[in-house]
Amino acid sequence: MQMANIVTIAKTVGANRIVQTVSIPHPLGDPNLTEEEQWNLRRHRVGVALDGLMQEIEEPSIFDVTI
Repeated sequence: MQMANIVTIAKTVGANRIVQTVSIPHPLGDPNLTEEEQWNLRRHRVGVALDGLMQEIEEPSIFDVTI
């Protein structure tokens, strides 16, 4: 599982499972959010990544992080 903010680069280097992150300096957070909102954001993205690891895939896949 590759967690990356630039999905096209992750695909180019051959990642087969990709989760979109927030930004380069804050991949799993957003300083504009409250601590609780950041915790929920992080927990959700990591949950999507863990779920993606359990799925069988046949081609590179980008996992949806919308809530």
